Amino acid sequence: MRLTRAVVLARSKAAALDGVRRLNCWGSRLTDISICRDLPNIEVITFSVNGISDLEPLNQCQNLSELYLRKNNIASLNELFYLKNLPRLRVLWLSENPCCGSDPHHYRMTVLRNLPSLQKLDNQAVTEEELSQALVDGEEITAPPARRKVENGSPESSAAESTTETESELLNISLEETNKIREELGMKPLPRDKFSSFSPRETDCSRKKRNNILNAILLLLKELDTEGLELVQQSVGRRLQASRKKELQED
Repeated sequence: MRLTRAVVLARSKAAALDGVRRLNCWGSRLTDISICRDLPNIEVITFSVNGISDLEPLNQCQNLSELYLRKNNIASLNELFYLKNLPRLRVLWLSENPCCGSDPHHYRMTVLRNLPSLQKLDNQAVTEEELSQALVDGEEITAPPARRKVENGSPESSAAESTTETESELLNISLEETNKIREELGMKPLPRDKFSSFSPRETDCSRKKRNNILNAILLLLKELDTEGLELVQQSVGRRLQASRKKELQED
């Protein structure tokens, strides 16, 4: 049976993602980690210093052994529900998240009660005594965190992230990030007047999501071999030609 080019490219992409073992997105302003659903063989993930609040995509990473989530926006320890069925998870760094609360003992005991296979939590070795004590002092998590619907219909944590940034500050940050990504992909910078034509809601949600996806793609490129990079180059080249042709027509 003859395979179409689309099928070949799809299989090549899947094979490339299957080969990713490590992912480092430290300080990348990530909020969306849905790409983890396509990384079944990932072993080490560094997501520290971001804006992540939802750990659900990680429940697909059955080979994950080390997970670094320090300084994010994880509001509830119920997010641990998504990590409970990861058989190889041995190292977790979760400190400096809202879910840690004001009681360090209760926090650590709850994490260890639900993830008893951990060997190190927050850069501190786990002892047998702690695991025994966790059965008494820790809280058992049996359900995922409750989420509510916001106006645009997307799920949101019940303890929503507060922000002091104004809409104009968000616009400036998004424009800077967008043009940096476009430059790395060989595309022209996006003019401010064209960028600002988007509504505040679209700027704050849709464009942030797209930037997160682009950042993740750029990070994953480092993990590809020559064959994988050539496939990406061919695909990007075709998309760039179509995009430039459209831009010329609009001008």
